[in-house]
Amino acid sequence: MTARPGTLDEAGLAALLARPRLRRVLAALEAPGEETRVVGGAVRDALLGRPVADIDLATTLAPDETLRRAAASGLKPVPTGLAHGTVTVVAEGEPFEVTTLREDVETDGRHAVVRFGRDFARDAARRDFTINALSADAGGRLHDTVGGAADLAARRVRFIGDAAQRISEDYLRVLRFFRFHARYGCGPLDREGLAAAVAARDGLAILSRERVRAELLKLLAAPGAPAVAGVLAGTGLLQRLLGGVGDLGRLARLNEIEDRPDPVRRLGALAVFSGADADRLRETLRLSRSEHARLSAYAGALAPLHGAMAPLAAADIRRLVAGHGPEAVADAALVLAGEPRPVLGPDAAALLAGFASGAEPVPVFPVTGAALVARGVGTGRSLGLGLAAARRAWLAEGCPVDPAARARLVALALAAAREAAGGTPDPVVRSPRTRPGRREG
Repeated sequence: MTARPGTLDEAGLAALLARPRLRRVLAALEAPGEETRVVGGAVRDALLGRPVADIDLATTLAPDETLRRAAASGLKPVPTGLAHGTVTVVAEGEPFEVTTLREDVETDGRHAVVRFGRDFARDAARRDFTINALSADAGGRLHDTVGGAADLAARRVRFIGDAAQRISEDYLRVLRFFRFHARYGCGPLDREGLAAAVAARDGLAILSRERVRAELLKLLAAPGAPAVAGVLAGTGLLQRLLGGVGDLGRLARLNEIEDRPDPVRRLGALAVFSGADADRLRETLRLSRSEHARLSAYAGALAPLHGAMAPLAAADIRRLVAGHGPEAVADAALVLAGEPRPVLGPDAAALLAGFASGAEPVPVFPVTGAALVARGVGTGRSLGLGLAAARRAWLAEGCPVDPAARARLVALALAAAREAAGGTPDPVVRSPRTRPGRREG
């Protein structure tokens, strides 16, 4: 259970430090004059009573010594980032990232030149937020040199030291500030942090669009996404990120009814009103092919659903699913829930739920071009017109797939194709392997 605001879950931290695989790694790295601690997000989430998946460690050991000691203890060390002091130590299949303490030498707004150090306080001071700078040693003692425990208990996301300086070291911290508040914050955003983030808005231009996309999708999946999106819109940052305006009302309503946060659906609710919006976001955020395809299909289903003046029946849902796919129709219906349109009748709602769960098979147009060619229709324009006429009728009838409907639609397609060809069947197009005058094998 998540700890209530104003409290921290000390038992959660103790349970984390008692994990056998973690204990084994800490024991392997123990040496006179050296120290290794659990740091960052693992400590933060344990104190909040939230599940902890990834566990990061910081150590005074040099990277080569981390490698040597891990191997000597029967663990599997992997040199995943030796240049940055990071070794992944695998204990019984579970990876632990172990990084030598560091100090910043030079920063350029996105990358830093660092040197290895031995001071946990200086290592903590180079992090972004106070709640991410907590550490815990093998004996269970919590170390806090920047006020992170108090901020965590208050659910306050605050930069370490001067907010503007922290952001100038890495402009991705502008987006992380909003994302972390949406995930961990409570109440208004930290005033100094907000002012610094808005002032540094031009620095977003140096970030890769892929990194912006990743941060925005994580933000949208957080519980506080609607409120934070409202702040982003009010400061003009949301328009910079999306390349257009957002519908904050739809995002807020979706946040209330979703069983599980779906960041791509939430992006659609916030920023997609037509196929052109999906195309713009593909370029602005460097969406993946599957994300763009999903938002395009969602946009296609959104228009007829939102424009439906009369209550929708089961046949209407079958038509929409046949045209746009079950996921797109379910997404659009969920986003539009709470708006005056559409209105789904009981049968329509039950059918849509069946499509969304996979219990109801998606209707497939039962007429194929091969079936018409076998009946004498050529492969030219008349074939396409015949199939199009049959598909229009199929959609109008609610997408039936029974044998009688198939026979009726084939007959309609043949008639339309023959009419397009001038009243007679098109010449049969033979296979390239079939020679005139020779019987097929």
